[in-house]
Amino acid sequence: MATIKVKQIRSKIGYPVDQKRTLQAIGLHKISQVVEVEDTPSIRGMIQKVHHLVTIVD
Repeated sequence: MATIKVKQIRSKIGYPVDQKRTLQAIGLHKISQVVEVEDTPSIRGMIQKVHHLVTIVD
């Protein structure tokens, strides 16, 4: 299956616990960290939930 690279661009400090846990579920822990995840509808939903904290890297 296809994969996408997701990069955390902002801090999770000051955001709700569910958004912090979403970042953890994606595999992000630090700013500027990049993880490669499978491109599934559930991952796309997680990215949409924290779209203000992450970006998709080409």
